Order: sequence, then C-alpha cells, then structure tokens
Amino acid sequence: MTASANPLRAGLRLARVAEPSILVIFGGTGDLTTHKLMPAIYDLARQRLLPAAFGVVGIGRADLSDAEYRAQARDAVAHNSRSRPIDEEVWRSFSERLFYVSVRSEDGYDDLRRRLAQFDAQLGTAGGRLFYLATPPAAYAPIVRALGRHDVARNGDGWARIVVEKPFGRDLESARALTHTVHEVFREDELFRIDHYLGKETVQNILVLRFANAIFEPIWSRQYVDHVQITVAESVGVDDRAEYYDSAGAMRDVVQNHLLQLLTLVAMEPPASFEAEAVRDEKVKVLRAMRPIGRDEIEARTVRGQYDAGYIEGATVQGYRQLREIAPESRTETFVALKLFVDNWRWEGIPFYLRTGKRMPKRATEIAIQFRAVPHHLFSAEAREGLDPNTLVLRIQPEEGISLRFGAKVPVQGIRIRSVAMDFVYGASFLVDAPDAYETLVVDALRGDGTLFTRQDEVEEQWKLVDPILAAWRESDGEAPRYPAGTWGPTEADLFIGRDGRRWRQP
Repeated sequence: MTASANPLRAGLRLARVAEPSILVIFGGTGDLTTHKLMPAIYDLARQRLLPAAFGVVGIGRADLSDAEYRAQARDAVAHNSRSRPIDEEVWRSFSERLFYVSVRSEDGYDDLRRRLAQFDAQLGTAGGRLFYLATPPAAYAPIVRALGRHDVARNGDGWARIVVEKPFGRDLESARALTHTVHEVFREDELFRIDHYLGKETVQNILVLRFANAIFEPIWSRQYVDHVQITVAESVGVDDRAEYYDSAGAMRDVVQNHLLQLLTLVAMEPPASFEAEAVRDEKVKVLRAMRPIGRDEIEARTVRGQYDAGYIEGATVQGYRQLREIAPESRTETFVALKLFVDNWRWEGIPFYLRTGKRMPKRATEIAIQFRAVPHHLFSAEAREGLDPNTLVLRIQPEEGISLRFGAKVPVQGIRIRSVAMDFVYGASFLVDAPDAYETLVVDALRGDGTLFTRQDEVEEQWKLVDPILAAWRESDGEAPRYPAGTWGPTEADLFIGRDGRRWRQP
C-alpha cells in the first residue's frame, strides 16, 4: 500500500512505519554522532520507533572493535540522551545491533560492502540502507563517489537513501555541483538534506497553529500583520568550529538555511495536503517570491557585525579576532540582520526582519508576528501607556512554546491598559519531553518522508538570495561593525530597524 493510499497517512506522518534497514554513519566517532545522533537513535529504540530488523554501523578512520565502539556509544548516550539513566534492557538489545567498520582508504569501501551484506543476512535488513554523512562538508562528495565506485549504496532490491548535513554547498554553484555528484549515485527522492531546525517541535507546530485552527489563518496576511521578526541568538562563540566558521560566517551558517526555512513556514500558503511534495512546493513558492537585495540596497536592507571582547553572564570573553585560530584581520561576520519582502498577494509590502548573532546575551530562537495597531484609539494616551500592539510569539528554543500578547484593563479605578500574555509551554501542557529534533529527522529519513528536509530547488533559491549579499560584502571596502560580546548586536542594527519606526524585540 502506498503512503497516499493509506487512510492513516492523511494528516498523520507517523503512520508510515520504518522499513528494515541499516543506518550507516560516516563520522561515526565525531562530535555530531556523539552529542546528537547516537543519543537520538537510542531514544528511538527506547520508544520502539525503529524497525524490528535494524542495525547501526559507525564508520571512522580509527581501529576500533565492535565492543570498543559500543562502549563509546554507551558513554555518548549516558551523557547526552534526554532519557536518563540508561534503560539496561533497551541498551542490551540496541547495542547488539551496533557495529563499527574502519574506512581509511578506497580499499575500505570494499570491506564495507562485504560487511553490510553480512549484516543484511544477519539482521534481516533486506538491503535497506540509510547513509548519514556526519562529516565535514569537504568529505561529502568524495564519500558519495566512493559509495558509487565500490557499489556500496545498494544491495539487490533494497532501498538506499542518504542524509547530508548542512551546509549544502557554500554558494549556488557549489550547491549545484554537490547535487550533481550525489545524483550520480542517489536520486533526488533518495537525498535528504537535513536542517535540524525543521525537526524542532515548535517549528513543526507553525503549520499546526496556522492550518489546524480557524482563528489564525484569516488574520495571517498584510491586512493585519505589521511585520515579522525572526531571531536566532546564540550566547556561545565559535568554540571548536573556528576554522569552519571563519570560512562560512553567520550568513552561510544560519541565514541561508535556518532563518530562511523558518521564514518559508511562516509565509507559505496552505498546502493541498500534509505530504512532503505539497509542503515543499509551497515553501519554494515563497522563496521564489522573495525580493532580491540589489547592490544599491545593501546598506538599507542588510547589517553585518563581528563580536568584540565583552561579558557573558558576568564572565569575560574574548573577541572574535582575539581567538588563536582567527586571523587578526578577519572580516567574517558573526552577526547578520536583513529586511526581506515576499512579493505576493498575501505579504506585499510587509517586512520580514531576520537577525542572528554569536555572543549575544542569551540563547534564544523565536518568531514574532506583530499585528497592526488598532485603527482608532478609543482610550486616552495616558490610559494606553502600557499597551503594545498584539504580538504572537513562537518560542523555538530554549523553552518551546507560544505566547499571545494582548491588552487588558488593569484592575484599578478608571481605565488603564497593560499588555499581558497568554502562554503555552510544551512541558507544562503535555507533561512529556518533546523529542529531540534529530529523533524526528532520523526516523523520518528511515521512513522516506521528506517533509522536513529541503529539496534541490529550495536550496538553490536560498543561495540565489544570499549569494549577491555575500558578494557585495566581499567587494566592499568597509569592515563589519563591532559589537561587545553580551549585547544584541551592533548599534547599526538598531538604527537599521529604527528607520522604519520599529524596534527589535528582546527575547
């Protein structure tokens, strides 16, 4: 039975059961696997969301036995799983299906092919394979080519899929080249470009909030919305990612993927169904409708910045250029603010303000839809002194939830109005921990559900918007304005939004 023929599938993605398969993780001993993937896979096993016939194969350069790899994996789960302590019965069953293969050179792929065939026979996985590239981006293309040359990707009639971590390319040209390379071995429907933000509960809840409630969608347009702010703030610096970050910057690291994906979910039209292609079709329409930022608009519609020394939670932190791995003359941006427009019937003329930065006062990701002020004020200026426009805020991290601000009368003699909030918090409302984003995305990839993954045309449209901005910054004589660590970015960012008579929300 196909997914569309299954009545349980309509509106319920979890109806599709993952097929027998082996999850092959390149970078099987790396940070991503240690901190995210292995804990997520264990938690899926604990929830019985993995297929009965299933195995995990970690790939790395080190010489490790299966027992040594299992010990490393247990340590990763013990320190990073959201469900602690380890359930010994679950771990025993899970670890028996956990293996390691060392691949140091091209010859290692021949050994990998033989070992995977053995695991298929041993575990009953019928040749189903999901390859996960948890490696530095430079390794993506060589790994894919080697999988093709050594006939590793497929075994008989079994299915094959591949998950590629962001960044997918560093510009439009390299993204297209990487897609071409992957397509030599895997079809587009077998390629899962992962953006972990799309696996977060509140991000998925954007669609539920909009399309499962009759009260929001009628006012979700230029008629009622004044503007939208999307903020991804990080209190951390670049840590051990300095080499990568200095070649990428905030635009490639966060804006091109996370921020633009969040914008598409806020701005998209209702899809015909909650199927992968229907949802992604609507997201692509938003990206194609976005107004490009020309060179003559760079100063008016973009701001970049770079953090300097300052204080985070009372502790002194170094400036970006003071880090040992960063060149003293580095111009890499650690802060970006953009003003974007979606030129379509629903959003014409409504600004979307995007902002992200390192070393900001707190870690916070939120989407704020600010509605227009009432058309006529009945109450005196003194009475409404504490009244702000209605705002719907979707908090994505650290505490996932939704807040609606509206005006209410203060319980005193006479009329005094103050803005108050109605809050929905996941943990308090459902009394369960939300699944980690990687749990959601791994199980979706095993099911072959691409709804929360980015398609080729999405990625290309994102780069089409970002590339001209990066080129203009690169060719300019000026440097990114500095901002002290522990602040909300450079002063230029406040002036940038202030020119429109607006101000940034403080999460």
